[in-house]
Formats: sequence, structure tokens, C-alpha cells
Amino acid sequence: MTAMKKIPRSPARPATRVVAAVLVLAAMGTASAQDPHAGHQGHQGQQAQQEHQGHGVPAQIASPMQGMEPMQPMEAMQPMEPMQPMQQSGAMDHGDMEVQGGSAPPDARDPHAYSGGYQLGTGKYALGDKRQLVMADEHLFASVLVDRLEWAHASGENAAAYEVQAWFGNSYDKLVLKAEGEAAKGKVHDARTELLWGHAVASYWDTQLGLRNDAGSGRPARNWLAFGIQGLAPYWFEVDATAYVGTSGRTALRLAAEYELLLTQRLILQPRIEASLYGKNDPETGIGSGLSSGTVGVRLRYEISRQFAPYVGVERYQAFGNTADMIRTSGGRAGETRFVAGVRMWF
Repeated sequence: MTAMKKIPRSPARPATRVVAAVLVLAAMGTASAQDPHAGHQGHQGQQAQQEHQGHGVPAQIASPMQGMEPMQPMEAMQPMEPMQPMQQSGAMDHGDMEVQGGSAPPDARDPHAYSGGYQLGTGKYALGDKRQLVMADEHLFASVLVDRLEWAHASGENAAAYEVQAWFGNSYDKLVLKAEGEAAKGKVHDARTELLWGHAVASYWDTQLGLRNDAGSGRPARNWLAFGIQGLAPYWFEVDATAYVGTSGRTALRLAAEYELLLTQRLILQPRIEASLYGKNDPETGIGSGLSSGTVGVRLRYEISRQFAPYVGVERYQAFGNTADMIRTSGGRAGETRFVAGVRMWF
């Protein structure tokens, strides 16, 4: 017999394997279609258990999403009702509220138990019809300042000089009296007196309007209409500026300024400057036109009290222009240096 040849088996064809894989996938797809969340929940639960087994956390706690109902669609949510305005109640009516919390209880303390029987509207504490309260600017005050009361020595001659200012009134309007002059050998040779009405125009400034009279031994009197301003300039300079209009077309201007430098609380150095100008010559009184005279001095005072202070000082008097010529023609000196000693007072 002829021996049969052994034919080897051919391997499985690739097409057969592809068909088998498709059938398996189709079966899995059918199971997933019946429970779409089964695979996801199982996978999520297994993953949560695997992640939290090493931490000792139970699977029920580690997977809080398990057992929750799926969210409803937006169409199923009920619309919110609009908020209603707050109703005003009687308890919130502030017009009906009482500040003190209502009426006092019947057992409250008698408010008049400690008044001694006195009442505001009757008896000796009654105010009456007349207004009792008076403000400070409604009061009337008075003051007198003797700025200079001194003895002066110059060129072997002695003389006395004074400068006084007094006023009476309130904070806004006052009657002002100014007096200044010199006397020697028992006679007043030069005296200037002014009666002015002062009115406050700023915190430290007063305007002044009134009359001036010039008099002296051996000279005719002169009268003037005066208007000026007096007050405290910045940096504490006391300033007094007054213009004058006299008879026969005469005019004049007087300027004065002083400053108080506190060396101590009681020792005060006071520089002072003064100048006088005239519009025309007046030979009868020995006054020439232009800058007539000027005085520059300094005084050192010691305040025993604020109202009483003795002082010593020195000052220079000088005549200028036509006035100096008139003085020299009459045999006098146009300028001199004076040593002074006096007292300053006010009350």
C-alpha cells in the first residue's frame, strides 16, 4: 500500500478571529444598553474602594455620589415667587415712639421731692420778662492805658512827657481818647488831644473817626478832622496810622509803630518809631511841609505786675526839612538824644 501523506493543519484565519471579536462586543453592548449606569457605577465603586482601602475609609463614605438621585431637568424646576414688600406695622412707626420709654410707673420718685418747694417759673428763681443772659460783646467795658509817663533828660535840660489812651464801649464800637504832650519848666509846650469813635472792622483792627486839637504854651491852637486805623499787624506789631484835615487847607499824617520783645516773662524790650508829615508850612507853630519830625527809641521795662511796670530807655528826636530850618532860625536844635525813665500803667 501506498503510505498516505500527512497534510499539516492550516492556522485559524484572521477573518474568523475578527468575527468572534465582533460577536463579543455586540453582546457587551446589549448588556450596557439595558443598564446604562451599571458599568459606570461598578467602575466608580471599584475605583473608590481601591483608592480608599489603604486609608481605612469605608466605601460608603468614600463614595458620596452613590445612591443620589439624578438631577431633574431645568424645565421641571418651579419658578420662584417674587418677594413681597415689607408691611409697615404700628410697632415701626417712629412717630408713635416715646423717647423715655413711655409713662413713668406709678411708684416712680417724685421729681419735685428735692427742689425745696421752688419752681422755675414762680418764686424767687423765676426768670421774669427781662432777658437775663447777656453775651460778652453786649457788655460795656472801659480801659485806661498810660503808655508813657516819663522824665526825659537832654542837653542839660529836663522835661516830662506823657502818652495816654482810654476807651469806653463794647467789642465793636467804642469811644477813644488819645492824649500826648511834653511839659518843661511848669508849662505844657506841645499837647495833642484826640476824641475818636472806633469801630471794629476785623479781629485786630479798628477804624477811627473824630477830632484832634493841638495846643501849647505860646502857640496858637489848631483843630483837625481825624480818620485812621489802629490795630495789631502780623508778627505782633502795634500800628497806629491817622490822617488829618485842618482849617485853611492844612493836612497831616501821623504814623506810629511799636513792638514788645519778651526777654523774660517780666522783662520786656519795647522799640518804638513815630513820624509826622504835613501838607503845608505853618510858621506860627514852627511846622514845615513834608516830613516834619521823627522819633526812634527803645525802652526796657520790668513788669512788677501786668498793670504796673517801671522802665528806662533812650530815644532820638530829629526834625527834617522846613521844620528843621525853622527851629535853627529860632535858635533851637533840630535833633537831640534823650535819656528817659518812667512808668507804664493800665487799668
